Amino acid sequence: MDSLLFIYQELLPELGKGLIVTLKLILFSIPFGLLTGILVAIGRVYGNHFLSSLSKLYVIFFKGCPLLLLLFIIYFGLPSLGITFSPFGASVLGFVLCNGAYTSEYIRGAIQSVKTGQMIAAQALGMTKWQAVFYIILPQAFRRALPGVGNEIIYLIKYSSLAYMLTCIELTGAGKIIAARTFRFTETFTVVGIIYLLMVFVATKILQWAEKKFSYPT
Repeated sequence: MDSLLFIYQELLPELGKGLIVTLKLILFSIPFGLLTGILVAIGRVYGNHFLSSLSKLYVIFFKGCPLLLLLFIIYFGLPSLGITFSPFGASVLGFVLCNGAYTSEYIRGAIQSVKTGQMIAAQALGMTKWQAVFYIILPQAFRRALPGVGNEIIYLIKYSSLAYMLTCIELTGAGKIIAARTFRFTETFTVVGIIYLLMVFVATKILQWAEKKFSYPT
């Protein structure tokens, strides 16, 4: 009974504030991460030598750099160069850069899986190269890349907990503060884990619906 009172009267209200920050982190990071991934993938496949090489270097660096280290560089390192971000802004930027690198690989593979004859046919109909990419190739590629992109979205939901390391008090951060103050570690982190599980469950269902909605007819 004491644990239930603690959860409903003290824990959930405080975690609710952290959950709002977590949802903001996710909602800002997902679309910009996806856009970054699309642009990097297109640049790598269809760009000139310089743009293709630059896109490849971007992927190599941000896939190879641990996310936590990347967040530290943005938040603690860049101020020495006169570039400062708020904890929330630094977290979103780090998530977008990391998510964009991984997403671009799924989209690049999907783009390359589309038969080259479709590009030739589109240009034969009078489309420019970039019109063919955006109106013919990319819609098909995104359908094929959706399962992989969905996995990155799920990972992003869980990785959002790293924002606490930059003093951005999201769900995990709020849980750590409450646990340190009350010494109710078991109840606190169990509830935090359940909330993350619910978010992942909802996101998975939405992604499954999207995959079914945009799947190729058989």
